[in-house]
Amino acid sequence: MSEITHLMIDGTAKTPTVDFNNLSGDLILSGKSIPENAAKIYEPLLQWVTEYVKSPRPTTNFRLNLEYFNTSSYIWFSKIIKALCKISVEDYMLYIHKYFDIEDFEEMDIEEMKDFALPLVDNIGHTSISIVVKAYGIDSNGKIVKESMILV
Repeated sequence: MSEITHLMIDGTAKTPTVDFNNLSGDLILSGKSIPENAAKIYEPLLQWVTEYVKSPRPTTNFRLNLEYFNTSSYIWFSKIIKALCKISVEDYMLYIHKYFDIEDFEEMDIEEMKDFALPLVDNIGHTSISIVVKAYGIDSNGKIVKESMILV
């Protein structure tokens, strides 16, 4: 078994930029995620996460800073979150961060935010860690203007 290292993958017009940092616990997907073959993109990320949970940081931040993603990508996000929930150290935290355009964010009510978040964490089963889902409204410069916490 090899030691897990920082995973950095440049994005394309259809695939996200990946910045999975094992030292900080920040796992970031940014850009767009509309790959023709989602498994080709996300299977290696899932394998990385499977190794990460064996020696995680006390706080893990899974950041979905995606301007657009398709259904197959969303399914893989759920798989990654399910794997992250296998962190077995009590009192460790998993934050799931989702960034929305501020206009979309302001139009959403709490039920619409829950509709995004709940399927991601719906099938995780029993977990030792605490999970928090946060939604952010960002402006055109990527600056956070508003935020909301979704209790799971």
